[in-house]
Amino acid sequence: MALLQTSLIWVVYAIVITILIAVASIFIYVYQTPRDRSPSVTLTCIFAITTLLATVFLLPIDVALVSSTTSSALGRRKDWASQDVVDRITYSLTIVYYLLYSLDAVLCLLVIPFTYFFYEEYDEVATESGEQTIWKRFWSAFKYTICFMAIIVILFLVGFFVPVSKKRDGQDLDYFKKLLTENHGERALTFTLGLLTTIGLCLYVVYTSSGLALLPISLIKTAPSVSSPNLKATTGMQLDSNRERQRQLEGRCGGNPDILSSKDRRELDTLVREERTLIRRQRLVEEARGEGRSWLMKAWIRIEAVFRPVKLLGGFLLLLIAFATWVSMALTAIDKAKNSVCKHRCGYILGHINVFNPVNWIFVQSAKVFPVDYVIFTILALLFFSSSVIGIASIGIRFLWIRIFQIRKGHTSPQALLLATAMLMLTALALNYSLSMVVAPQYATFGPQTFCDRHPGLLDGQPDCSSSKHLIKPCSELANNSAAKRVCTPSVASTFLNRVTINFPFFGIVFFWAQFIFLGIYLIVFVTSMFRSPKLDERQLDEDAEEAEEEGLLASTGRRFDATWQDVTGRATRRNDRR
Repeated sequence: MALLQTSLIWVVYAIVITILIAVASIFIYVYQTPRDRSPSVTLTCIFAITTLLATVFLLPIDVALVSSTTSSALGRRKDWASQDVVDRITYSLTIVYYLLYSLDAVLCLLVIPFTYFFYEEYDEVATESGEQTIWKRFWSAFKYTICFMAIIVILFLVGFFVPVSKKRDGQDLDYFKKLLTENHGERALTFTLGLLTTIGLCLYVVYTSSGLALLPISLIKTAPSVSSPNLKATTGMQLDSNRERQRQLEGRCGGNPDILSSKDRRELDTLVREERTLIRRQRLVEEARGEGRSWLMKAWIRIEAVFRPVKLLGGFLLLLIAFATWVSMALTAIDKAKNSVCKHRCGYILGHINVFNPVNWIFVQSAKVFPVDYVIFTILALLFFSSSVIGIASIGIRFLWIRIFQIRKGHTSPQALLLATAMLMLTALALNYSLSMVVAPQYATFGPQTFCDRHPGLLDGQPDCSSSKHLIKPCSELANNSAAKRVCTPSVASTFLNRVTINFPFFGIVFFWAQFIFLGIYLIVFVTSMFRSPKLDERQLDEDAEEAEEEGLLASTGRRFDATWQDVTGRATRRNDRR
């Protein structure tokens, strides 16, 4: 029974990984430019995004496996769940987590930088002439990557020797004693994870918070008022009329504009400027329709047009989910500030939930029927991942205030794609902490596990857990009696994250205050986006104001069903053609 149940849970995870590979592939092919693709960049980005999503999506599997050992209705372990079986389950989960975290670190700090430099070293002329070989490119990229290897070595050496937090007041409970690491190798891994998560939090509070506010608003506001077929037809007619008028004026002067009157010269100059604007508009329309792009990009554009009528409903739904998540995060942050076991001395770790958290309650209740909680978690995790992508696309990849790269559908260069993937990997570590410790802490730590709080000294005939449900209590870190120790098994993910904050309280303090910054930025961006149209899909061909005006036309916030239908069919109506 135990083997069958755990095997089914792992099968669900394998199915999810397969779906994640498809999600990562679609993301890369939609955003990368079709004119400048590199197989090494594409494969690296797909594998890296799949790995980071696999790390985040392991949490419900972790909770389901440790929760499968107990009966939440009776508050005791199942007959087959001996301590050896529980240890084997947690050990297998620990191996998977170490593997995924190690992959994330290696991909982010070694593989992605090496692929970036390997692509940068490519010289088409030198390759064709035979002056540059694959081994020369490999060696040049390897030399640039050595500094990243040195960073990894330094991180592990610092983590190996840095002192950890000593036992303090409030840490005398068995749960917290177990989190204090004595092994130097485990201490180095814990320190490295904490440092990378801290870097990821800097990206998380800027990009993910902005994207979480912009994504629902963009779905509500960005249905076009003018369909691409109609706009193309109208632009073509205007361009033909413009050029015909230019030919008439040029015919008058015989190719010498100086003999024209001042009025005709001004008109000719205006027509030339208008022609450039119309040409840019025509190119934008062709991009919007997917002309000259891959079949996948064209299919994506058609799918977007098909589902455009439901964007409004989807936007409101995501808005409710985002708002509920924001409220839950705020409640947990306040709970940590008021009721943390030892406040800043142990990184604001929370012993148990003191304030009702709606998202946490939904997860705990749904976890009783696996995989219902997995479905809900998938929706929430993909919302945060999509918000991170939208945030990076909106703000761009910047160094301080200088924009280095921009992320755009069908226009993202390989270098920008690699940097965005590295940023998403670091953001995923912060997201893993936020979902586990702030959004749904009770669910992420013990799931629906309960224990029977019946005093062992009670005589026969007195109430027990089978006759009195009041004796069944949810597991928590502060449950320190023998009954809780025999039944409650914390998830491996929560053990990792709590170990970081207990051993290195500085990281816990940064994690704690970063959540307030996240909530504040979300609120500011949300209020701002309510009063201005989002510009998430701007296609910048030039940097001048005329092109910005044309891009604003394609991203206008009006909504019309006719425009959606014409984008799906690819045809313009005669009524609009006459316009």
